[in-house]
Amino acid sequence: MPVKDYLRLRFLPHIWCPGCGHGIVMSGLIRAVEAIGLRKNEVVAVSGIGCSSRIVGYLDFHTMHTLHGRALAFATGVKLGRPDLTVIVPMGDGDALAIGGNHFIHAARRNIDLTAIIMNNRIYGMTGGQGSPMTPLGMKSSTSPWGMKDPAFDLVELARGAGASFVARTTAYHVTELSGLIEKAIRHKGFSVVEVLSQCPVYYGRHNGLENGVEMMKEFRDHTAPIGSGKRESRPGLIERGVFVNEDRPVYPVRDMETDKSCPQE
Repeated sequence: MPVKDYLRLRFLPHIWCPGCGHGIVMSGLIRAVEAIGLRKNEVVAVSGIGCSSRIVGYLDFHTMHTLHGRALAFATGVKLGRPDLTVIVPMGDGDALAIGGNHFIHAARRNIDLTAIIMNNRIYGMTGGQGSPMTPLGMKSSTSPWGMKDPAFDLVELARGAGASFVARTTAYHVTELSGLIEKAIRHKGFSVVEVLSQCPVYYGRHNGLENGVEMMKEFRDHTAPIGSGKRESRPGLIERGVFVNEDRPVYPVRDMETDKSCPQE
């Protein structure tokens, strides 16, 4: 099926800025759904608020555009009410890990069968370029013009520590890898997290000496490496890509083996 058949064409052209990586992520998501063979009415995409959340307006699935930081709460309700549906939650780094941080860690802890795709552009893109929990130490934003003073989260370690049973990372540059990891995440039973480094040339880029989307894509190419490649031995600052966690664990709600009734996971 052509990509356009998964889109609500009446809402195009999109409103993302030139050079933004989020359209690449949306394309990767569509390719993954197509590869699995899911019908459009079998998928629910739930978003919060932000540039990343525009994805649900363009996708021709069941969709919910909810409140800032609350996408995982709504998605949890959908999944518990309709466990037969595939629930995908595209979020931004601020949406998922600042106001939505508590929902994120508890969705991971419960191992709810959702797929969280977190577009990490290291900035609040829609509301003026403020620093986010993923803005690297020392990097500039509209709220840190002399450099970020707070250390950034390592999303992979945060998700692993909170209990996510599938955790992966890639970039908007590595398009084939991107769709493949999203496919693996959707197929996985349990809480799946895919962090995607996505470029924001308008706010993050211009504050930090990266002139356009192409320059930012080159940064993803040159400053990341596959897990186990050995490249970090000589360049420890490289960001690793790939699957970090892939575990088969009970999915929420766990079945009570004595009564054969669903009960909350202890």
